[in-house]
Amino acid sequence: MSSRQPVRPWLTPLLILASATTLLAAAPLTPEQAKAKTAAEMKAYTQKIPGTATKFRMAPIPAGEVLMGSPASEANRNKDEGPQVRVKISPFWMGIHEVTWDEYDVWSFSLDIQRRKLAKIKPTPLDKFADAVTRPTKPYADMTFGMGHNGFPAICMTQLAAKMYCRWLSKKTGHFYRLPTEAEWEYACRAGTTTAYHFGNTPAKLKDHAWYFDNSDEAYHKVGLKKPNPWGLYDMHGNVSEWVLDAYAANHYARFAGKNNLKPLDLLYRSKKLYPRTVRGGSWDDDPEELRSANRIFSSQDWKMQDPQLPQSIWYHTDAVFVGFRIIRPLQVPPEALRRKYGLDAPPGVKNNKD
Repeated sequence: MSSRQPVRPWLTPLLILASATTLLAAAPLTPEQAKAKTAAEMKAYTQKIPGTATKFRMAPIPAGEVLMGSPASEANRNKDEGPQVRVKISPFWMGIHEVTWDEYDVWSFSLDIQRRKLAKIKPTPLDKFADAVTRPTKPYADMTFGMGHNGFPAICMTQLAAKMYCRWLSKKTGHFYRLPTEAEWEYACRAGTTTAYHFGNTPAKLKDHAWYFDNSDEAYHKVGLKKPNPWGLYDMHGNVSEWVLDAYAANHYARFAGKNNLKPLDLLYRSKKLYPRTVRGGSWDDDPEELRSANRIFSSQDWKMQDPQLPQSIWYHTDAVFVGFRIIRPLQVPPEALRRKYGLDAPPGVKNNKD
């Protein structure tokens, strides 16, 4: 059983889009076909990583509000989930599942560059931008730990590595991808619901929606095998916990008590310290209460215990076999200055020998 920690939310969408599951069942659109200037125009689409056969799907998430955190009456709530804070959310697209090894390895092992060289294909302008993004050193061990590769969620990366992948993917595709903030993640997980899980207040139906300690057979599983939430997102509860942009502070919500018109970047907690950082959703190794929509989990140095390197790698959490991530793409791309101010991108010029 897991020893990691939790947080909670509430939502009232201001804009109701057509059912995400219906949209995802339709013929897949490309990002270009799914262009949108307004939230009402947003559609699900399939993004192909240029120069590869690897694809992933993005679902539109409507604008709305989330009452972040859990009420005092919620079973198994933790103190760091309150007081509840109301946050206004702008529309974005979100990956319907966690980033898989198929996607992640293109960046981490430079598979796109290798393929171009073998096929003697010249890099495109976007390729050149993407090639300039720093990639990880090779892992010293198999980071799947024998649990499965193709179609399975990528795990064991640091928050920096997840952010750097997003930076590379943005350069590669020409679309701005990033990690969600904690508020955006919770909003998407709840999908318009106010209960402990997106399907209700008790874990009785959890086995239909999530992989967790009781049904996982001590391993993660391929993405998308359980039922999605009302907005067409799979594995928001369980399978692997997911990195968000935020650092972690137990009393963070209390700083915003009584404040109105808050936005996700208002709540985004940043810290120069490497630990703790926030992940959400719970994992295959967690008990039901840790999979609640509001539950908060935070990183620690214990996530690197097996790393034999000195200094330890900035790319891998060798013991975080329960942590992955998923990506979002905001409808309105923030200006570069705002992205730098809030650390929405991985910092430029990261080297393998620096934290």
